[in-house]
Amino acid sequence: MEIYKNKKKQRYLEEHSIAHLFSFPVEELIEVHEYKRDEWIIQEGMRPDFLFYVMEGKAKIYVTHQNGKVSLINFINANDYIGEMELLNEVYYTKGIQALTKTICLALPLHRCRDQMLEDVIFLRELTKFLSVKATQMAAKYSQSLAFPLENRLADFILQTADEEVYKEKHVMVCDFLGVSYRHLLHVLAQFCDKGFLQKEGRSYRILEPGALIELAKMLKNE
Repeated sequence: MEIYKNKKKQRYLEEHSIAHLFSFPVEELIEVHEYKRDEWIIQEGMRPDFLFYVMEGKAKIYVTHQNGKVSLINFINANDYIGEMELLNEVYYTKGIQALTKTICLALPLHRCRDQMLEDVIFLRELTKFLSVKATQMAAKYSQSLAFPLENRLADFILQTADEEVYKEKHVMVCDFLGVSYRHLLHVLAQFCDKGFLQKEGRSYRILEPGALIELAKMLKNE
């Protein structure tokens, strides 16, 4: 993880200001953090020291169950918050959050501005909007598992998790997230390769026809 300093930090903050989301001056408090693919932004079970606002990149949320099984819960994209549940709840089991691509976040130190954020009407209004959209998206995900075939859902999943046109998520975790059998997943991946959408490269897949996957994924967006 890299923390931007001096001119690099100042230049980034000038180009990506979030001052409009708060009624108090936050620019002097904000840090800029950059995470490489597969770096942990938050370790599971450890409360974060910051509220993050994602400016660039993608991340994924994990949870470990009591039986030791690890499940992928959801994705985080640009303009999403990380750590909002820990901000709002004194007691909360923190999920693990791992960068999917290079991810740049604006980080607000909770020990310095937690009380101000919790009393800031402008910020709380924006956070409420974000949480309502997040809840709606989670509900839609579960309804889509019943309403749409795997081809559409897998196309969307590949587009969300790919980094520089390369998809390499573990099959077992994908099966768990999409609610399908291992055999069914391999069958559809083989179909995508046969159609020229993907090309298998060792344990990963290169996206050859992103437009075809986008067309399949559009079915989920237009329901």
